Amino acid sequence: MKFLILTNHSYMLWQFRRELIEALLMQGGVVISTPFVGHEKDFAAMGCRCIETEVDRRGINPTKDLKLYHRYRDIIRQENPDMVITYSIKPNIYGGYACKKLHVPYCVNVQGLGTAFQKEPIASVVTIMYRMALKRAKTVFFENQANADVFVHRRILKETSVTVLNGAGVNLNRFVYTEYPAADKTVRFLFLGRIMKEKGVDELFEAAERLKQEYGDQVQLDLVGFFEDSYKARVEQLEQEGVVVFHGFQSDPIPFYQETNCVVLPSYHEGMSNVLLEAAAIGRPLVTSDIPGCREAVVDGVSGYLCPKQSTEGLYQCMKRFMQLGHDQRKQMGMEGRRHVEEVFDKKKVVAATLACVEP
Repeated sequence: MKFLILTNHSYMLWQFRRELIEALLMQGGVVISTPFVGHEKDFAAMGCRCIETEVDRRGINPTKDLKLYHRYRDIIRQENPDMVITYSIKPNIYGGYACKKLHVPYCVNVQGLGTAFQKEPIASVVTIMYRMALKRAKTVFFENQANADVFVHRRILKETSVTVLNGAGVNLNRFVYTEYPAADKTVRFLFLGRIMKEKGVDELFEAAERLKQEYGDQVQLDLVGFFEDSYKARVEQLEQEGVVVFHGFQSDPIPFYQETNCVVLPSYHEGMSNVLLEAAAIGRPLVTSDIPGCREAVVDGVSGYLCPKQSTEGLYQCMKRFMQLGHDQRKQMGMEGRRHVEEVFDKKKVVAATLACVEP
């Protein structure tokens, strides 16, 4: 068998799908069409063949998008795969449509709704495009039920075409339970991800400022990840005031998970947050938004706290509530998080469920 994977980011594919690709390689050949932004050599070492393909991830340019469709059509014709697997919105739409026109079997991964369904008229346009592209997909994978319901409600898909997975899962052998940090006068919160509005950083920064005023040196917020340009001045200001410690992008998040007391992610929308799953697997409590893609990772009040979306007050109260816990209570929360991930989000189970669907 020959599998062709269409994606918009080689680095992210490596981070979250390498175990699936290893399993696919045991069944045949794997070709990956992707922009080269990291780990191409690692995929080659596994036995994959990579085709560099430019994808404008954020822009809406009809000329570029038409070019991408033709590029996918040519690749599919040349490779003649038994099954195509797509990830992210443009590969899903333009790759899916090319597969439909060429009568090649394909499976699609919707990893979250992002901003595409947030505003009109973009939501209506994307709905029509997805409806055309997914019409003959063998199955469409979703990372939470709420996202799948949106596609069914918008008549993009029938329920029979939907498969809901528990996100990408988490590799429990890589993200192993690590002893909770020793009791210390400072409680460290960690935000790991892109510093952008939709991750809830406005609310997070305001809550962190309030906690700093109240607790002083007893609280610290670590930031790990890229910030969007609009947040550069804000992050620098918070650093100067001692509210946050900014670590920049880090290729290995594990040491930061291990050293923190609690991971906080007040996101507005997610497919399934890998950050939350990874942190819980290592045994760290979570504070996150009560939204699809986040709430599934938390047993509220047991392994962490859920707060209302876009609520500075709600987020502040959850973080303060965590501050008021004793060391042993925080440690127990982390252990409960690990147990929850083992039961629900083991990557081996997710890979097995995916393989059962992608066979032509």
